[in-house]
Amino acid sequence: MKYDVLVVGAGPAGSMAAKTLAEAGLSVVMLEKRQEIGDPVRCAEAVSKRGLKDLVEVDPRWIAADLKGSRVFSPDGASIVLSEEQSGGKTGYVLERKIFDRTLAMEAACAGAEVMVKTRAQGLLKRDGKICGVSAIRSGDTFQIEAPLVIGADGIESKVGRWAGIDTTLKPKDISTCAQFLVKDESIDSNYCEFYFGNKIAPGAYAWIFPKGEKVANVGLGVLGSRSSGIGEPLRLLQEFMKSHLPKGKVVEMDVGGVPVAPQLEAMTTDGVMLVGDAAHQSDPLTGGGIITGMTAGVIAGEVAADAISRGDVKRASLRDYEDRWKEPNGNKLQRHYDLKEFFIGLTDEDLNNLLHSLTNEDTVKMDLRDMLKSLLKLNPKLLWGLRHVIF
Repeated sequence: MKYDVLVVGAGPAGSMAAKTLAEAGLSVVMLEKRQEIGDPVRCAEAVSKRGLKDLVEVDPRWIAADLKGSRVFSPDGASIVLSEEQSGGKTGYVLERKIFDRTLAMEAACAGAEVMVKTRAQGLLKRDGKICGVSAIRSGDTFQIEAPLVIGADGIESKVGRWAGIDTTLKPKDISTCAQFLVKDESIDSNYCEFYFGNKIAPGAYAWIFPKGEKVANVGLGVLGSRSSGIGEPLRLLQEFMKSHLPKGKVVEMDVGGVPVAPQLEAMTTDGVMLVGDAAHQSDPLTGGGIITGMTAGVIAGEVAADAISRGDVKRASLRDYEDRWKEPNGNKLQRHYDLKEFFIGLTDEDLNNLLHSLTNEDTVKMDLRDMLKSLLKLNPKLLWGLRHVIF
């Protein structure tokens, strides 16, 4: 089995890379270790409308909810409202990821990519010191797939990067472990995403209620690895959150997973290998959102890979154009958001209460993130003085 490019992982980042490569006329195969693409759901499913529309033509079948905005709650229960346009790119649509992911993979297949489900990459192949594909296993059978270029889109637990010698290690303070329920409850507001902050609610992260229509919502929370007391803590805290906020809610599905809330990788490529999406730590460190950033990276990686293959040069020097193109518009923003995350996880619940209360008389609906931070700094100069270099 020989291809021009091999993609490991059929999430949004991998599918966009495979589709871009196939449309460029290259032979490409995409491997997915699970038997069903998009299942189980590994995220809260919220994306910005503008970000999604910039990348694909939106199919109504993907959209579980079309939101008006979001509500942000302090530990003591006070809240502010943000518009959909100003919610930090985290809200707008709530997707049906099981449909969305499969559609993206299908579009890659229709463009000419081969998709192989229930196929697990086991290691990189090398010939004369050069990467030349992967060994894989499917239905108990081990086989080899040859390709001069491998794109790792295999998520936070990515093995492709480690096999290639790229340091993808995450420190405990740079990973959020999450638990999420799909909940039916008559009290769910179908128009707004809700974010709940507090060190007792979700240490180092936040809890969320993201509506999916018909009084159904994704209800979940994250716990920063450095704040966790054990593997089961996110689930325990989520159960407590349900008791206090949705006591009559009926749980019909449960998902668990991890999200990188880390600085982006310095090296996303090496000879014969590129990383995209969570595998490259491209999710937003402040919100954990990674769908749009992953899809964007997939397109850029596909374009750079197609050019590299056409020139017969897949060394890192040739592939670094992908890193440069990705980091130019995204790098500074994500670094700022990482600095914000690092600052805010050090605040007490009293600090968080005071910050949100200070915005009570402000018109937050019209504010974007930077406007809000400027207002907060003006209203709370002592508390937020250390953030002035991030805000301005």
